[in-house]
Amino acid sequence: MALDPVDVCIVGSGAGGAPMALELGRAGFKVVVLEKGPHYRKEDFVHDEILNSRRNFFQPLPWEEPHLLRRGATGKYERSNSAWTANCVGGGTVHMSGYFYRLKPVDFRLRSELGAVPGANLADWPIRYEELAPFYDKAEEELGVSGDALPHPFAEPRKKNYPLPPLEVHPIAKEVESACKALGWHPLQTARCIISKPYRGRAGCAYCVLCGSYGCEHDAKSGTNASLVPAALATGKVELRPRCMAKEVTVDGRGRAKSVVYLDEKGMEQEQPAKLVVVSCTAVESARLLLNSISSRFPRGLANGSGLLGRNLLFSSFGESRATFRVSKQLGRWPWLTDPAPFVDRSIQDFYLMPDDRFGFRKGGTLGFMWTHPNPIFAAVGMAKSGKEGIFGKPLKDKLREYRDSRILQFEVYAEFLATPGTYVTVDSKLKDKYGLPVAAITLERHPLDFEATRFLVARGEEVLMSLKPDELRRVGAAGETTILQGGTCRFGKDPASSVLDKDCRSHEVDNLYVVDGSFMPTSGGVPITLTIVANAFRVAGALVARMKRGK
Repeated sequence: MALDPVDVCIVGSGAGGAPMALELGRAGFKVVVLEKGPHYRKEDFVHDEILNSRRNFFQPLPWEEPHLLRRGATGKYERSNSAWTANCVGGGTVHMSGYFYRLKPVDFRLRSELGAVPGANLADWPIRYEELAPFYDKAEEELGVSGDALPHPFAEPRKKNYPLPPLEVHPIAKEVESACKALGWHPLQTARCIISKPYRGRAGCAYCVLCGSYGCEHDAKSGTNASLVPAALATGKVELRPRCMAKEVTVDGRGRAKSVVYLDEKGMEQEQPAKLVVVSCTAVESARLLLNSISSRFPRGLANGSGLLGRNLLFSSFGESRATFRVSKQLGRWPWLTDPAPFVDRSIQDFYLMPDDRFGFRKGGTLGFMWTHPNPIFAAVGMAKSGKEGIFGKPLKDKLREYRDSRILQFEVYAEFLATPGTYVTVDSKLKDKYGLPVAAITLERHPLDFEATRFLVARGEEVLMSLKPDELRRVGAAGETTILQGGTCRFGKDPASSVLDKDCRSHEVDNLYVVDGSFMPTSGGVPITLTIVANAFRVAGALVARMKRGK
């Protein structure tokens, strides 16, 4: 059924969709936001590991809504829930840990800085850091970000400090700082998308231990569900429709976006006409929606005349190591071990860009230090599966006793993920999800420089951990990827032959279609990209509002 038309229909309410809704609503335009998942309230967020991490509270079950994933074009596709973020109002910003870094000026000109990289589709951005910087400021203020922008040799330029002071940290943060400085490196505070004190009607952080992978029962985590979405609804111009699954973006006879067809919460098909359509479902799911939007005008998918829709898929290179401190053995030397404070919030960016390629790579990334997430069921399953044959009975109980007597400090590596011709997303018409829609099929073929950089960064992080003299050091991995952080499938650029979107994230081919999640990014950066997605959406929204007010 076709509904009354609106000015703008936005698909997705996360890091990209919510800023667009807020700015358009403030400007007086009538907006409908379609969100695939439910609208959770803070009362729905409980510290239940099974509910949050081992069921479909956030991510769908792979037998109902699979993604297909294979390693290389000759690999075999397997059902997976990889590359799903939270399916709910606020998207992945609801269960994120909220490590908020800006990209650096070099990230916008990697092709110019590094030159051609064989085997990689490296491209400069059509904008520069200076153009995005004011919107980084705006994003940090609108969301509520805690931190302190102290002078640092690798800091990106900024004119304002964070709107909130940094969160309180565990005493081990000072030990990490001292260890880094002894190695000649420059530790910095990690800004967090968590409010450290009351802010815009929300309570400050309660310092519970369960943050990442969980929603915040205090609304202290500044996900768009707690910050931007309520502000957008308060304009009176924005309507939010949860549990509505977008099926297709339709076009009119001129090839312009006409409407979004979706299944409502009762499974009934609806059609929302709009003057303008904004897609923001995550890079994988936005590509899937557009590839599934087939018409005589766009037989290969909407806005895919170049054939680049779904290509240049990006994730974040990932590595991790963990240092275990036995409390009963080390308490005399490290009395802070029993301190319950949950945050470490220290990072290293000395190896973000290497001065030369003596170590085999130029673009590196960031090391972030934190306490290991206290999910005991996950930990117990990992112990039981360890070794060649797994462990059971008394040996497993002994391992669990050791775990209870331990504090585990870890770091995570966020490193450049180079776009390659072999990493992309298509749709598979032979396999459909519970809505009857062809699913996203991901092919992953990593560039070898990704692994060089990640191994190097992991080794540097281990130097820090070892200097603290733990009882055990374990490398979790140095060749992984974080698929929650994703981009690239609708790359923006100046040339329609080599990009899907223009510099304002508007389709080159469909002038009333925008894509504002991470899809626009030509490069991944060496940090989590959520803040950049929010900042860019505010940038795009500002340009769009100005254009619409001019009648264009």
